[in-house]
Amino acid sequence: MRMRRKRHREERMQACGALMITELPQGGWTEVFGNENPVHIEIGCGKGKFVTDMATEHPQINFIAVEKCLDVLVLAMERAKAAELSNVRFIPGDILTLAELFPEGIGERIYLNFSDPWPKSGTAKRRLTAEGFLNLYRKILAPTGGIWMKTDNRKLFEFSLTSFEENGFLLKNVCYDLHHSDFCGNVMTEYETRFAEQGMPIHRLEAYLKEI
Repeated sequence: MRMRRKRHREERMQACGALMITELPQGGWTEVFGNENPVHIEIGCGKGKFVTDMATEHPQINFIAVEKCLDVLVLAMERAKAAELSNVRFIPGDILTLAELFPEGIGERIYLNFSDPWPKSGTAKRRLTAEGFLNLYRKILAPTGGIWMKTDNRKLFEFSLTSFEENGFLLKNVCYDLHHSDFCGNVMTEYETRFAEQGMPIHRLEAYLKEI
């Protein structure tokens, strides 16, 4: 279901303008954040609960959140602004069209949280773990960087396991029921909170460019 357009969206986004990046200054992300801390990227941040909570818990890390739906992006930016966070920035748009904003090797970690499963076979290339996207992530990630993925969709998860392996990524900490595992430090998204309340299993994996 399409989200209803938020009232006064443009004015609200303008009020959070300091948190939104549409082009990089000459000094790159170091100039944006004012430091050279490690960079983590969330692709599809939704309403921003995950990235805001992560930025709050890890002030020594810079977070970049990408979101193409402006009606949820404005909510994410308002959440981060209210939390007075200096280590999170937002990019409006699709990750494929924004590749120039990510210098090669900048990302220590990429988060894919509850991405659109694109369930029809004809739309497989649009899944965020399809080969075309993985090739992009490989350029963005640092040599020791990794991708952390969570989803409630079993078919997307199994597709992703195969895609990562076929494209040379090394899988670690593969889990089919996160909330009944021994994984520590999980930060939940809005969707995850809802699914957990319904007793739905959450699938999780980590994929790396090389053994760490």
